[in-house]
Amino acid sequence: MPELPEMETYKTLLGSLIDGQKISDVEIGREKSINVPVERFTTQVSNQAIKTINRRAKYLIFQLQDDSCLLLHLMLGGWMFFGKEEDKPNRTIQVKLSFGEQHLYFIGLRLGYLHLLSPEEVKEELEKLGPEVLHPDFTLDAFQQLMQKRKGTIKTTLINQEVLAGIGNGYSDEILWHAEIRPDKKINELADQQLTRLYHSIQFILKKGIEQGGYMDNPLYKGDGKTGGYQFYVYDKEGKECSRCDTIIIKKEISSRKTYFCPNCQQ
Repeated sequence: MPELPEMETYKTLLGSLIDGQKISDVEIGREKSINVPVERFTTQVSNQAIKTINRRAKYLIFQLQDDSCLLLHLMLGGWMFFGKEEDKPNRTIQVKLSFGEQHLYFIGLRLGYLHLLSPEEVKEELEKLGPEVLHPDFTLDAFQQLMQKRKGTIKTTLINQEVLAGIGNGYSDEILWHAEIRPDKKINELADQQLTRLYHSIQFILKKGIEQGGYMDNPLYKGDGKTGGYQFYVYDKEGKECSRCDTIIIKKEISSRKTYFCPNCQQ
């Protein structure tokens, strides 16, 4: 599932490709991917320029010139491709936004969606989300205060979008590996030093993920050399050697989530 670094990468790259561009045509291949009747969606979105593209947690918000918004959540397996018709992937397209001869294809939206909403509806949709962990206001002190109110395992807490916005299953494992903390540790078992380390690991791993274009294999456009440069340290590395201590990485289910960690150097 695309997480904060993947969606931030999409935001940045799409900003350079379609910001200010007019949507010349709309095609809906799967009605369940949108939230209003097809005719209303196509009529309202066609001939509108993209005003801004913003990210909140794992969402992208395309603000149109009439201030209405397209709220995108890719969920599990969703991705996008931008380019000409002859360059598009041989995959089923759920939604297609055209910008003249170039098109933005939304692929794999079986669980994901692109909803047409007012700014007020977007605000309501996202109001339960926790803080943006890379925002300057999200200080170490703010993080420690937040953690003092929580119970349960640290892995489950990291991926709870109402606690911290944007961290998912993959990067939570990466963060905990970097912080040398077991994912099944209870929050109240963590010393102040471990919480401090965890905060700095959140910052380090997510910023590295963004700098390297996230982990998704599918390029956004032909010749895209940015997307997918991030290489996992521990996530999905069961049976491989830990790059820090050479111990074999193991997999465990925590709250029904596949979780990968080093049983030696994560304590």
